[in-house]
Formats: sequence, structure tokens, C-alpha cells
Amino acid sequence: MRINLFDDSSWSTLRPLTFTRPVADLRLGILTIAEKWAKYAEHVPGFLTADYLSVKYAALADADTFVNGAVCPDEALFAAISTLRPGEVLLKDTLVLAYKVNAAEASSLKQTSDLRPVTYTGNFTHIIYPEDIFRNNDTELKADFTLLTKGRSSQPLSSTNTVLGDQIFLEAGAEAECATFNTLNGPVYIGENAQVWEGSHIRGSFALCNHSQVKMGAKIYGQTTIGPYSTVGGEIKNAVIWGYSAKGHEGYLGNSVMGAWCNIGADSNNSNLKNNYGDVKLWDYGFGGYRNTGLQFAGLIMADHVKCGINTMFNTGTVVGVGSNVFGAGYPPNFVPDFSWGGTKQTEVYRLNKMFETTEKVFERRNIELNQMEKDILAKIFELTEIYRQS
Repeated sequence: MRINLFDDSSWSTLRPLTFTRPVADLRLGILTIAEKWAKYAEHVPGFLTADYLSVKYAALADADTFVNGAVCPDEALFAAISTLRPGEVLLKDTLVLAYKVNAAEASSLKQTSDLRPVTYTGNFTHIIYPEDIFRNNDTELKADFTLLTKGRSSQPLSSTNTVLGDQIFLEAGAEAECATFNTLNGPVYIGENAQVWEGSHIRGSFALCNHSQVKMGAKIYGQTTIGPYSTVGGEIKNAVIWGYSAKGHEGYLGNSVMGAWCNIGADSNNSNLKNNYGDVKLWDYGFGGYRNTGLQFAGLIMADHVKCGINTMFNTGTVVGVGSNVFGAGYPPNFVPDFSWGGTKQTEVYRLNKMFETTEKVFERRNIELNQMEKDILAKIFELTEIYRQS
């Protein structure tokens, strides 16, 4: 199946996380949504996304099946999409899940309401807001664990570790010594060449993706994903870190999402529960104000390329935009606009040339070039977010 994953209105409501990527490139569980669809379709999908992102996230020219990138696959949903005929659209109530047209007709299609409707009655994971990522991470982590490990055998685990239960899987090159793993409430997945250092205590469901590290003495609770090429320590609970990021020291991160290329300074913490135990509100870019999540527990939403200094204190329900550098005593505001420089007092604009200088050094440590394509994407985001820095 040749699939293009399209962005719907969720791309807007998931900002700032989607400023730098299509919705389907969000990590949820062990895999990104696009990687999940690739496993089912047995082919890498393309993307239909914002124009400025399409240079990096290209569409497949010969795709004939178009799937909502905010929806995670399972066997029933994939089967329903597989049986679509050209000219049909799969709907759950008013939500477009997928449609099928001949590749030559795709560019001329004006609206999916012109297609023949097919009703889908099953359930599935659908993300609309940033908090939906950590809320659904346990469900998707368990599903991805089954998808990735079915019919395969784990690499052996060193006898210096203690394991409760039997839901643990190690990929090739994974290492763990003198750690405890509790898999009674969910699986533990250790990716290729990932490391769990001595003295760490980890409860499932948990995923440590390729080439990442859990440092000595870490305490990690369930429903947590650490993306590839990341380093974590301290205390983490129900958090999703996408990759190439570091929370390597003591401090708490809970009910949170942390983007790529981020760094959290030593002894930094976030609150995930208000003192009055009330519902948490999060900044909503489309609304231009704070939206009630209806959740009692909601912590930090951190977009890509964010850095924060040591001892940073993020209040309950804080949103930090792309490319910000947060520092200073006291609590930063609950909304830190994209490309901000500062903390609790006077905040300045983090100029693109200065941000690029830092990002080039960060990329160099991973032997990756900050090329013109990446710079153009960040420059466009800088332009799109100017209104929030002025408000």
C-alpha cells in the first residue's frame, strides 16, 4: 500500500509541537505515527503537510491511499483502509480517517465529501492536543511493543539485573547492568545500542529507543518513552521525549512532552499538579489563550530546540515554544513564546543568527549538519510566531 499521511486540523491544535513536523512525525509509544503506518503498510509513507515543511517531509507522487496522520493504526483500522475502493472515504462520525483515489486524480480532488462514504465503527488512538501524547502513551507503547517483538527473541539480559515479570525485550547491542525492571504493569523495551546504567529503577510501560542512555540511579515510572540518541536521569513519570534530547541530571519531569534537540539543565523540575487540585489549562495557539484540558495532571509541553538553565522551575501546565532559551530565578510564565531568550523577568527575542550558532554546535556533536533546509524551516517558524512574541 502506497500511503500519504495528511495533516488535518490537528496540525494547528498540536502546535508548538507541529511547527517543526507533520502530525504523523510525532512520537507516540515507541514509534512515530508514520513509523507505525510503515510497519503495517510495509512501505515508508509520504506526507501531505504545510508547504514550508514539505521540502523535508515529501509526499509520494504515486500514492493512492491517503490516511489521517493524527490517527494511529491497528489491525482492524488497517484492514478497513485496505478494503477501500477508489473513490471511497472512510469516516468515523465526521472525522476523515482515510480515502482512496487514483494517483492521477489525487491532485484534482477538491473535497472528500465528493467521495462515497464508508462508516468505521471501531476505536483507535487519535491525537488532537499536545496532552493527548502523554495521555495515550501507555496504550500505544504496549501496542508498539507487540508490533515490534512479535515472533522475535530478545537479546539476553545480564544476570546483574532484577526483573519482575517477563515483558522485557532487548534489541541488538542493548546493555543494562545492576538495574531493576518491573514489567508487571507494562512492558519494557530497550532499543538497539541503548544503555541502562547501574542503580536505575524502571517500571513499565517503558521504552528506551536506539542509542539512548539512562544514567546511574535514575527513577523512571511507567507510561514513559525516551526517544533515540537521548540521555536521561533523575525522576521521570508519564513523559515522552522524542529524541536527540537530554534530561541528564536530577530533577522531575512528569506528564510532559519534550521535543527533539532539547536540553534541560541540572536540578530543573516541572509541576504536574496544581495546589488546588483543579483542572490544568494549557496555552492554545489557535485560541490565543489558555484552554482547559480537563486534566488534573498535566506538566510541561516543550517544543524542539529548547534549552533551559539549571534549577529552572516550570509551573503546572507550561508550554515552551520552538527555539527558546529559558533561564533565571523563579517561575517562567506558563507560556514562553517561540524564540524567547530569558525567564521570569525581561524576556528578549532569541535572534535567528544566534540561535543558529548554538544549533550548529548541538548538531555537530551528533555529526549532523544544520543545513539550509533546516534553517529555512526555522526561519519560517520565526516568522509565523512573531505575533505571539508581541502579545
